[in-house]
Amino acid sequence: MSGLQILALLSGLGGLGATIGATVSNEWRTTSRASSVITATWVLQGLWNNCAGNAIGALHCRPHHTILNLDGYIQACRGLMIAAVCLGFFGTVFALVGMKCTKIGGSDKTKARIACFAGANFILSGLCSLSACSLYAHRITSEFFNPMFVAQKYELGAALFIGWAGSVLCVLGGGVLCFSVADCCKKRPRSHTDYTYKGAASHSHISSYQRGKSISQRPPPDYSSSSRAPNFDKNVYV
Repeated sequence: MSGLQILALLSGLGGLGATIGATVSNEWRTTSRASSVITATWVLQGLWNNCAGNAIGALHCRPHHTILNLDGYIQACRGLMIAAVCLGFFGTVFALVGMKCTKIGGSDKTKARIACFAGANFILSGLCSLSACSLYAHRITSEFFNPMFVAQKYELGAALFIGWAGSVLCVLGGGVLCFSVADCCKKRPRSHTDYTYKGAASHSHISSYQRGKSISQRPPPDYSSSSRAPNFDKNVYV
């Protein structure tokens, strides 16, 4: 089980790194070359900055000037990605405490509960990241395929695919971590030696009881038959 827990921790760490990279990236959406006449310049947009680049490699970025006036889906994606990063961080800390190969966390039962909690944090982190990337991608695709939308159209950026990959890694790591400690939460059955010892003790007790019963409750001798009757001499009592 220690190998599975190490694999789950590495998967969760990889997912957390991908989630952080997607959160700070500026390539959530990029200008569509199909709807643009000038292809030497393009525009990149992320959750925090708007960037413009050209063919010679120059890239200029500026942050969003307002927070309250942003679109609702951008604010929702910000909150979900921040929650995903926080949950992934706490999942990593709890996983290090609850793993069997570490010497902190208390007893095995306590460490198993901590590891299960860490797996739940990884799963929630992956779901938050998956929801944010899917919401942003849905907005891009709905605008791109809408014939009534006449403004600049965008395509899916690289940050969305990185976020999807990170969410999958977090969910897999959390699931494996919960599965690896599922047997520790169950009640362990009695070992074979316990049954043998108790069975032997009960058998010896029954045997001694039967021997004592046979000795103490021995039936009295039967003198009814002439062969076993005692030979008393009547002249002795005369």
